[in-house]
Amino acid sequence: MTLRNKLTIGSIGIILSSYIILAVVISIYGNKVFINQVQLRIRHDLFSARKIYDDYVENVYQILQAVSVRRTMGSPLEKEIEGDLGKVFQNVYINSGLDILTLVDLNGRVLYRAHNPDSRGDVISDIPIIQKVLQHWEPARGTVVLSPEMLVWEGEEISGRASIPLLPTPMARPSSRKSEDRGLFIVAAVPFVSLPDDEKLGILFGGYLLNRNEEIVDKIKEEVFEDPVFDNADAGTATIFFDDLRISTNVLLNNNERAVGSRLSEEVYNHVIQNGKVWSDRAFVVNDWYITSYEPLHDIDGRIIGSLYVGVLEAPYKQPGKILILFILLMLCFTALSAFLLTFFYMKRMMRPIDSIILMCKKLMQGELSTRCRIRPAGEMGLLCSTIDQMADSFEKYEENLQRETQLQIGQSEKLASIGRLAAGIAHEINNPLTSVLNFAHLVKQKKTNDEEDIRDLNVIIEETNRVRKIVRELLDFARQSPANKENLDINQILRQLVSLVVKQKEFSNIRFIENYDDRLRSFQADKNHIQQVFLNLLLNSAESIAQEGTITICTRCLNDHFSISITDTGCGIKSENLGKIFDPFYTTKPVGKGTGLGLSVSYGIVKQFGGKIQCESKEGEGTTFSVILPYHYAG
Repeated sequence: MTLRNKLTIGSIGIILSSYIILAVVISIYGNKVFINQVQLRIRHDLFSARKIYDDYVENVYQILQAVSVRRTMGSPLEKEIEGDLGKVFQNVYINSGLDILTLVDLNGRVLYRAHNPDSRGDVISDIPIIQKVLQHWEPARGTVVLSPEMLVWEGEEISGRASIPLLPTPMARPSSRKSEDRGLFIVAAVPFVSLPDDEKLGILFGGYLLNRNEEIVDKIKEEVFEDPVFDNADAGTATIFFDDLRISTNVLLNNNERAVGSRLSEEVYNHVIQNGKVWSDRAFVVNDWYITSYEPLHDIDGRIIGSLYVGVLEAPYKQPGKILILFILLMLCFTALSAFLLTFFYMKRMMRPIDSIILMCKKLMQGELSTRCRIRPAGEMGLLCSTIDQMADSFEKYEENLQRETQLQIGQSEKLASIGRLAAGIAHEINNPLTSVLNFAHLVKQKKTNDEEDIRDLNVIIEETNRVRKIVRELLDFARQSPANKENLDINQILRQLVSLVVKQKEFSNIRFIENYDDRLRSFQADKNHIQQVFLNLLLNSAESIAQEGTITICTRCLNDHFSISITDTGCGIKSENLGKIFDPFYTTKPVGKGTGLGLSVSYGIVKQFGGKIQCESKEGEGTTFSVILPYHYAG
């Protein structure tokens, strides 16, 4: 894949990733804000629903208050009930819509039930609201629970409505109950007295049965939600719970019947009924998800006996989020396509200098060293083109210098080869006469007729002949006439032996040796005599450079498949202009008679023969370091 395509795809990928992240954030945040607004509205709707519920409680109280005063009592209360008072109660019961209307005496015994006139005589003083009125003789109103036994006295119609079988409900808490036979009532109880002396006659007790009561929840839905519909179903719903059981609701089952008998989800039950807190969140209601709000319902003594619920289907409020996501996706596709086209053409234009550089590099590889990019666009590309052209200039100059140095090295090699051949020839021609001269000098020296002056002259002849023979041997070494005898060597051991050998010589009497050997060095293959000759030459050069006292430091170091040996002295050093000549044959800075100029040349040739290299660093007046780098194995 080309760089242009990589940059194009990478840029589009970054843009798409940014848009996707933005879309997700907008969708999540927007949906959350929207749902929060809906939940805020639902909490307000719950407040309205509670007001409607309380209005029904207040309505019961007002009805009872209106008939709680009897102005004249011409006969005992029981007789009045059989007469006009009973008719009054019947009219109130029929016209008010109350489910129960009961008159009890001061002991809590039922005197008259307008909703079931034949049922009387039972005692209902155990009902908490009746107890409160009897104790304080003040009106009371609220929500109460009546047991199945009490409901039997209220009549078959009331007890039948109160009985609700439990329906299996997803996410509800486990329960072994099969039905609910108790009744949940909103009631009021007021003192029943006669005027003008406020004689206490009894207590008037009445209210609405909430079990299967559709009027209250439908009124909440009508006034709070204004009857919204989604997908042919009511979106807004209201429910009255007795414990966790729906006893009055307009939430529908799948068969479009009211979900009376279904139960509260366990999560909401624990929050509202168990902990007595208001729930305002999404919740699973019967068979779908709703945005809901629940609050506890308390009885006359403050105990939690159920809850009041309002909620709307979540699905209608997800539609705007879906539309928003769809819109963002369409914009994303359109933007991605536009970004692709714009990025493609922009990259094509931006990559033109790269194409020019590639073409130039191909020409350079073909040997056209004078070719250049020669374009200077703005910015980093212009800097790159300028740098590439400068690199080509440097490469061309380097190539020219390399060719010059190669020619010099070829000439030097040819010169060394010629000198080598000449040295070999001269050495062979001179070596035999020198041997004869030396032998005859020794024979003449043994004559008994020689005087002291003759012996002195013969010693001079022998000494100078030996010096000439030494020069001849160095010429032979330089010409590489001696064959190499390869063997496994330990460089550290060789250096230690050399130091122990030379330290006893007078040339090294004023020199201190510092030895740092790397124990990781392995054995290597080379000719021992040649290797000893190389480092002996270097040590002798270092000793000769130290005029008085000084130090020679020998250090070895492992370099993977190579190893290095450095010899550093604190001598007089070498002038910078002479550093390039020290390995030339017959070059020397020593006085005449003190050196032949072949020591370093011979060492250089031996190191090269073993596949290594020798380097020199020196500062005049400070000292010199010779570094020899050798491979562990060489092809020779």
